[in-house]
Amino acid sequence: MSDLVPIRRALLSVSDKTGLVDFARALAARGVDLVSTGGTSRALKAAGLAVTDVSDVTGFPEIMDGRVKTLHPGVHGGLLADRDTPAHMAALASHDIAPIDLLVVNLYPFEATVASQADDATVIENIDIGGPAMIRAAAKNHSGVAVVVEPGDYSAILDELAAHDGATTLATRRRLAGKAYARTAAYDAAIGGWFAERGEEAAPEYRAFGGRLAQALRYGENPHQEAAFYRTGEARPGVATARQVQGKELSYNNINDTDAAFECVAEFDPADAPAVVIVKHANPCGAARGASLSEAYRKALACDPVSAFGGIVALNRPFDGETAEEIAKLFTEVVIAPEADEAALAVMAGKKNLRLLLTGGLPDPAAAGTMVRTVAGGLLVQDRDAKRLEAGDLKVVTKRAPSEREMADLRFAFTIAKHVKSNAIVYARDGATVGIGAGQMSRVDSSRIAAQKAEDAARAAGLPEPLTRGSAVASDAFFPFADGLLAAAKAGATAVIQPGGSVRDDEVIAAADEAGLAMVFTGMRHFRH
Repeated sequence: MSDLVPIRRALLSVSDKTGLVDFARALAARGVDLVSTGGTSRALKAAGLAVTDVSDVTGFPEIMDGRVKTLHPGVHGGLLADRDTPAHMAALASHDIAPIDLLVVNLYPFEATVASQADDATVIENIDIGGPAMIRAAAKNHSGVAVVVEPGDYSAILDELAAHDGATTLATRRRLAGKAYARTAAYDAAIGGWFAERGEEAAPEYRAFGGRLAQALRYGENPHQEAAFYRTGEARPGVATARQVQGKELSYNNINDTDAAFECVAEFDPADAPAVVIVKHANPCGAARGASLSEAYRKALACDPVSAFGGIVALNRPFDGETAEEIAKLFTEVVIAPEADEAALAVMAGKKNLRLLLTGGLPDPAAAGTMVRTVAGGLLVQDRDAKRLEAGDLKVVTKRAPSEREMADLRFAFTIAKHVKSNAIVYARDGATVGIGAGQMSRVDSSRIAAQKAEDAARAAGLPEPLTRGSAVASDAFFPFADGLLAAAKAGATAVIQPGGSVRDDEVIAAADEAGLAMVFTGMRHFRH
């Protein structure tokens, strides 16, 4: 296997023509023969470059609107011939096939076409066939062929040629080959995922997932863990698609927490009311609706001002100056919002380390989607928890029905509980969380922790009693015993919302009636692990 391989002949066939002409011109200046296809050939010829059409190489015209043009021995023989195997080189000579030393292909924009919500026929037409075949062939034969799959590598190739008198090194070819296979794998994963979403099988025999590097991270959850952030191409507004206006580079934990915050705040329609969610360690530590974003922020912060320090703030409406003034009073890692006005930008500019992300919109909480988690030796795949509480889901099971105010707070609390790690207990009052218990092994412990946090917040605010007095409480899953419900009653809750479904439901209902609580069942569980 030779280390240095001169580039004498290059085949270029690209959908993304960024930098194409300059790159091809630099190759031609080194005496490289250019072979090309379709629109790429036309672009190069229009720039005055000498180009051989692939049809002249294959002796066969492009047919079927370009679907068939490079699937031919004249192309693949030139890519796959092992330069160190005499029989391969003899076969090239006997069939009058010239070797190809450099392949430049970027694929039909399948992922972008899906993201644009194009119709099925257009999506299918953007499934590349010849491109992946050539890329895989060149990458397999990287002992003699360099393969480039995106414009970002053009400069590296030119630098390599300049440093090695027109040749590429084995190290570069091997690196590019690995990238090429990863690219075709991610491409096929996107195609397979698209078909899976339209199929009738809940669990297809094979599933593949891929992404493109968005950011190499300084470390993962902890400094001793390496990490990186990849984008899948999904068009869902959020941290992966946001524009970072200012601030330090996002960390692994920033990205995870910001996603959690924005997905939670998106549950609240901005047309109904402004809403704010504050997240710390992937759990909401405060959430509220208000007459304005600034009021919603103050109400959310009051739930747990200690945990909110260094947290993530998500807004469901454009960020404004008044809200920015409030947020600026406390150390905050990230603010994420659909948009921001000039006043907010000006205030945040004074907080240079704070990351401000603008997404251009909110994710649809009811939209279908797929979630993936690794386990040892496998993947867990499930639908996104897109189920939302509807009026018809609610069943009053106690002697007393909730009041209108209690019902509003019950619905609010249950919506937040969906985004709190299990076991989850959420107290809410007047459209704001006033106590949150998250991630406990026992549901009664979550009830007690949430109540204790409410007491701490009340003392910090100088209130005569915790805001859990007169609150509504939500549980993400059923109460297996009455103890968790009684702990909520002790904290001052007057109404309860839970899925129901325990073998002891009758016992829990009886305890609620004895305590004078109103309780509704949803029949819907929201575990989050």
